[in-house]
Amino acid sequence: MTDNSDTVTLPSTPPNTPQPPNPYGQQYGAPLGPPPAPPGQPAQQQPVKQPGRGRFVAGVLAAALVVGGGAGLGGAAAYDALNGDDPASDSGAASTLKTASTAAAPADPAVEGSVEAVAEKVLPSVVQINVSGGQGSGSGSGIVLTEDGQILTNEHVVEVAQGGGTLSVSFDDGTTAAAEVLGTDPLTDTAVIQAQGVSGLTPATIGSSDELRIGQTVVAIGSPFGLESTVTSGIVSALNRPVQVASDGAGNSTTYPAIQTDAAINPGNSGGPLVDLSGNVVGINSSIRTSSTGSDGSIGLGFSIPIDEVLPIVQQMAAGEQPTHAKLGVTVRDVQSEVGTATSTSQGAQIAEVAAGSTADQAGLKSGDIVTAVDDTRITGADSLVATIRSYRPGDTVTLTWLRNGTEQSASLTLDTD
Repeated sequence: MTDNSDTVTLPSTPPNTPQPPNPYGQQYGAPLGPPPAPPGQPAQQQPVKQPGRGRFVAGVLAAALVVGGGAGLGGAAAYDALNGDDPASDSGAASTLKTASTAAAPADPAVEGSVEAVAEKVLPSVVQINVSGGQGSGSGSGIVLTEDGQILTNEHVVEVAQGGGTLSVSFDDGTTAAAEVLGTDPLTDTAVIQAQGVSGLTPATIGSSDELRIGQTVVAIGSPFGLESTVTSGIVSALNRPVQVASDGAGNSTTYPAIQTDAAINPGNSGGPLVDLSGNVVGINSSIRTSSTGSDGSIGLGFSIPIDEVLPIVQQMAAGEQPTHAKLGVTVRDVQSEVGTATSTSQGAQIAEVAAGSTADQAGLKSGDIVTAVDDTRITGADSLVATIRSYRPGDTVTLTWLRNGTEQSASLTLDTD
């Protein structure tokens, strides 16, 4: 297979090559923005892969809210009646309730660094995105980038609106506005949209994903199952987790070095922010791992796109430019057999083909070589190499380490651009 320099950035497997089982493709392939549903279906009821079940869940939720409210009201009335209390009187249970009501003191200010303080800061910068098109409708989340309405989200959130569909944005203050797509990048699953006729919005503060530590507390905000302004918290469970969520017929894969978190993330959270306890955006919530039973909800394995890796691409889209990506110039697969004897390995990315004239070709790489490291990052498989190279920019210089017949070699090379 030759390397399509205009469209392909390190596809994980070459065409006509039997693909080994992909530990991420199916299980991680649960985009959080609800997929297309029949026209007319309310966006907040759209599930992932099971429309009927989504409607049932929404119905149960509505019933629970109604029953809960009715039970509370009925319980209070029954309590008053059994005790012979007149609600208008100033004695008994009514007096207790009145005292409790009037004695309520203003809440203390949120403690800096608390989830409450983070929510107060970030909620005005998070929106719900409603999408409709020929394939149905759905909703996702977005991050306000500018006061005049540039918003960052996932490409799979706005995909339904491509080719004549519509977008609208619901803001934290309850207002709405129409929106249009400024740019999309399927390879990183990111998109930038522009809300129409708005001003004075509260842009999110962009942080640094490179500064994250495993075990650090993070907060996820978005509209899971259409429930806007939902806040959840957890920790960073892992960093640089290679996650592949999609692949097209040409071998181009949507693969990124994800932030893994146990903060509850569900369908509809797509495009919303993952923030640190200073309220700074460190990631874009994008996918979840589903259980073997096919459950759509969170099982504590959510994945966010690191903001540092995609910010240059976001800036390109916001400026109306075509996004560019770093490229090594090879097609790769997971290691299919051990190589050599002294330093055999079952981990790494095995090169299938090298594009003539590419940076990999100039560095001397050959088919069959097993890439084991890029700079200080250990490479465990094909997706790992793709995700790692995607974290660089065209023109960056890296040190590549590989095995050939059991012998380790390395070279410094400058990454190509697609």
